[in-house]
Amino acid sequence: MCLAMPAEVVALNTVADQATISLGGVKKEISTALLDAVEVGDYVLIHVGYALHRVSPEEAQRTLDLMAEAGLLAEELEEMTA
Repeated sequence: MCLAMPAEVVALNTVADQATISLGGVKKEISTALLDAVEVGDYVLIHVGYALHRVSPEEAQRTLDLMAEAGLLAEELEEMTA
């Protein structure tokens, strides 16, 4: 199953429109080409390697809590590392 997941931006490469995100200790490179502005520390919804939307830290945490409760978080993290 693929879902848009919130993750924190930990590094930026503005020349390439890319960012490094961190989620549950897993770091991954994603595209930020679909967003106007992204800063380190922002939370973004990611889907298939793209940042789709910025969200507040509170909204990100609520979403991650709900996904963990539903048993989806471990599954999504596993897919990110594959």
